[in-house]
Amino acid sequence: MSDKELIMTLAKVIIAAAWADGDITIQEVNSLKDLLFRLPHVGSDQEMQMTAREWARLEIYLETPVEAAERARLVNELQARLRTPKDRALALAALEDLIQADGIVTDAERAVSEKIRNSLEGVDLSIFGQIGRLIRGPVQRRTAVVANAPNREEYFDDYVKNKVYYKVRQRLNWDGTELGIPEADLRKLSLAGGLMARVAYVDQVVTDDEFAMMINALKAGWDISPESASLVAEIAVSEISDDLDYFRLVREFFTSTNDNERIGFLDTLFAVAAADGEVSANESVEIRHIARSIGLSQQQFVEAKAKIG
Repeated sequence: MSDKELIMTLAKVIIAAAWADGDITIQEVNSLKDLLFRLPHVGSDQEMQMTAREWARLEIYLETPVEAAERARLVNELQARLRTPKDRALALAALEDLIQADGIVTDAERAVSEKIRNSLEGVDLSIFGQIGRLIRGPVQRRTAVVANAPNREEYFDDYVKNKVYYKVRQRLNWDGTELGIPEADLRKLSLAGGLMARVAYVDQVVTDDEFAMMINALKAGWDISPESASLVAEIAVSEISDDLDYFRLVREFFTSTNDNERIGFLDTLFAVAAADGEVSANESVEIRHIARSIGLSQQQFVEAKAKIG
């Protein structure tokens, strides 16, 4: 039985636990998605990737409440998959990573984590309530982070999900102009701009050559004017800071692109990194991190890197 199957089953139990108290708000659903998106990258094998199809299998459990009978089935499935000490260690590592996502672990969460650790030897329905209590704090903290974002009503959800797009849309509204491309493409290129800027800013400065490469990549990828590409690149670079929500950036990029687009985007990231003459070790690490976060394999990363020479 693969590690990924275990992680996927654990993720379904976590979602079911979130539903146990009744309704989940849209904000809590998005926060839970952010936390779940991290789950494949835990344990001894941090190269596990989640495909778009697998992610969709999790999202269907978020669409409507998970009732008692289905919760019991999911817990039984988890029990069946926790056959060895290695399996239990992986499940615990996943839960540990989830509760530490925001860098905060309360004493109460640590106590519940210990109860789960003790319960994993013989999983029964009691572990379900413990998982529910464990994830409540991380989801609430994650929701509080996005709730503190400035609310401009119509574009609030965009501010939370895609801050670069939010800023681009605000600028266009102020200027009374349009880029002449579909909104879906504008959102996607804004996400791409944010990730390119993240790579360019690894060394705390974006060079003129890196900025020019970002513009060229946006022009080529979305067939937009130099002025439009420059606007998106400018805003993406200006928004690269500690408060740019990396969780949402990679998750939204993952869910809005297909496999070929994500694979091709690796070439773009390496082109941006190499624009100033070479790909630094730190830039390579950052691209590897992004690649893993958007569901690409080590082999795909190596192949893209080899093209740079």
